[in-house]
Amino acid sequence: MKKLLWLTGFMVLTSCNALHTGTKQDFRWEGANVYFLLTDRFENGDKTNDTNFGRTEKAAVLRGFEGGDLRGVISKIDGNYFTDLGVNAIWLTPLVEQIHGATDEGTGKTYGFHGYWTKDWTALDPNFGTKADLRELVEKAHAKGIRVVLDAVINHTGPVTEDDPVYPSSWVRTSPQCTYDSYEHTTACTLVKNLPDVLTESNAPVDVPEMLINKWKKEGRYEAEMKSLDEFFARTGYPRAPKYYIMKWLADYVQDYGVDGYRVDTVKHTNEDVWKDFRQVCQEAFDIYKRNNPGKILDNNLFFNVGEVYGYGISQKQTYDFGDKKVNYYENGFKSLINFDFKGDANKTYEELFSGYSKILNSDLNGKTVMNYLTSHDDGSPFDKSRTRTYEAATKLLLSPGISQIYYGDETARPLIIPGAEGDANLRSNMNWSDVKYNPGTAKLLLHYQKLGKFRAAHPAVGAGVHQMISEKPYWFTRIYKEDKVLVGLDLASGEKNVNVNGIFENGTVLRDAYSGKNTKVRNGYAEITTDFSLVLFERL
Repeated sequence: MKKLLWLTGFMVLTSCNALHTGTKQDFRWEGANVYFLLTDRFENGDKTNDTNFGRTEKAAVLRGFEGGDLRGVISKIDGNYFTDLGVNAIWLTPLVEQIHGATDEGTGKTYGFHGYWTKDWTALDPNFGTKADLRELVEKAHAKGIRVVLDAVINHTGPVTEDDPVYPSSWVRTSPQCTYDSYEHTTACTLVKNLPDVLTESNAPVDVPEMLINKWKKEGRYEAEMKSLDEFFARTGYPRAPKYYIMKWLADYVQDYGVDGYRVDTVKHTNEDVWKDFRQVCQEAFDIYKRNNPGKILDNNLFFNVGEVYGYGISQKQTYDFGDKKVNYYENGFKSLINFDFKGDANKTYEELFSGYSKILNSDLNGKTVMNYLTSHDDGSPFDKSRTRTYEAATKLLLSPGISQIYYGDETARPLIIPGAEGDANLRSNMNWSDVKYNPGTAKLLLHYQKLGKFRAAHPAVGAGVHQMISEKPYWFTRIYKEDKVLVGLDLASGEKNVNVNGIFENGTVLRDAYSGKNTKVRNGYAEITTDFSLVLFERL
């Protein structure tokens, strides 16, 4: 009998835990809380890997490697930093081996610290860590219910330097430079000067570049790499065109380590069919990983792809207009696109923002979604560049329908204007951990993000549900997704608060305010609670 009572108690406990902390079964990508970080700028967990390939030239301000690595991210997973933020997916900038040299385009020396200047897709850059580090990171993240999203670059290689020769002409074009005034002038061209553009429109078979062959032989892995390529092309039937080599190399991180998704870079700069194929290759790799690792399956979700179609916004619904051609990327490999509208829409009232997004996501984009952000690594005009609206930013981002993307340091008001830095370097400063430790104001803001983030993570209704306003003044709304239901109040007066919950929660229902931690019981059709805060996050106990 004692064993039965213990088991019953355990089931009740785990059921309550599932409601308030989120579970594998609860997770929906449509309502995910994603944390985006620049690996090199987040945390230095291994100082022995800070310099590689002779990268010793002095770089311009924040344009060189600063030491951040996978071990640093692992340390924050171990320390529950992401768990405490309610983060259920981490997006890392590209980890593959970067060009060894530096560029100098008039702003001083720049190294590939950001990860978008690929030299070899089959290797991790030692500045970021090892494949053993990546395996450990994925496994530790998964153990805490956190998915791992890497960043895929198929559009281009890294720039050409004295240490980094250009890929063969059968692989890349080095001109013309894009003018962005038509579909062709956006896809069949180089994004900027000295950024070789992969011939992704081509299906012509090509050989592995000699530079890679020589590199692999020197590293003692030539036979293994060629055998793996032979097996891939035999299994898939794809031609040995440049794009399929790169797809295979990127999918290896899925098949070998169980990576859950890719954020796809520069989507609109290739023909759209590339991404439909990439999606299929990644899904097959994901399926192979799950078959080979039945004990490590996190959930039954499909492989996740979110696309960066620069300039796309939710107001455009499903199509992006090049001027001379419209493309539906949702029909070409994506269930989610990054939403460039959000930083402007965040200036709207809560209700205008929330109801507008809910309407689109549950009609024109039904079954699809967008990833909302207010700050990023390459958007020079963020919502709150001076960090004067930090609480409003957090509330709007984390309570909006769609996927939320926290950019590292949003939750700590990391400065976005850095003395001596130029351009996007301002957005890519080192994480301000000292403020987290010593600044009470930073700790208070972080706590606000944590409360909202945990609430979002526990309730797929927040991001994936249907929004309905209950009261305009004071402002209350509900979100409902299947059996999950929440009730939220914003801009409320401090002290006693009450709201009519007829048709939402029955009399006798115990509600918990996830912000204050207080409970209340519904009586006579009303929920009443007294707190010192201006917002209430009601969830059913």
